[in-house]
Amino acid sequence: MGQKINPFGYRLGISKDWRSKWFAGKKDYADLVLEDQKIRDYLKESLSTAGLKEIIIERSVNEINITLKVSRPGLVIGRKGSGIQQLEKDLKEFTDSKIKLTVEEIKTPELEANLVAEYICRQMKRRMHHRRVIQSAIRSAMDKGAKGIKIRVSGVLSGGNTIARSEVYSEGSIPTQTLRANVDYAQVDCKRIFGVIGIKVWIYKGEEEI
Repeated sequence: MGQKINPFGYRLGISKDWRSKWFAGKKDYADLVLEDQKIRDYLKESLSTAGLKEIIIERSVNEINITLKVSRPGLVIGRKGSGIQQLEKDLKEFTDSKIKLTVEEIKTPELEANLVAEYICRQMKRRMHHRRVIQSAIRSAMDKGAKGIKIRVSGVLSGGNTIARSEVYSEGSIPTQTLRANVDYAQVDCKRIFGVIGIKVWIYKGEEEI
């Protein structure tokens, strides 16, 4: 039986960093984790068109610093910062702490696994053939400097009258067992009329110094 582990969690504390940075005792820990999850769910839904890659939450005593890594920062910031102000106001529903939002731009979205998976999902919802979309995503990633990329799609891929199956497409190398390898990973559930299609993306960007 194969033992699978998330590539991000496998490298956590070695070549990857935590996405929530705070400490709490037993009394408050569960409430703060739930608060974090509500904030993440709201931001993912609100910024679905902005190319959201990652949400980093840092807490101090009475303040929450949230860093948003997006490919389209203009959609988040809004005109004269109105978008940021509205988000901070909306997030007040989930916490009593002061909220500060910071937006960082992603220069090469073709090399971010989450954005590639979201792109494939969007194109499949527009009834584009999955093979064509995946091959296009692979070419774009390799052209931008990726050392390797692997994409796995599972589900009813060819319409409601077909049998569910899995297909894997890859190019280059993906050293999944090497801790110093910078492997970006994402898993997205693409909800379609005839069922959910699972999309997994691995992108190898090279080795890091540990």
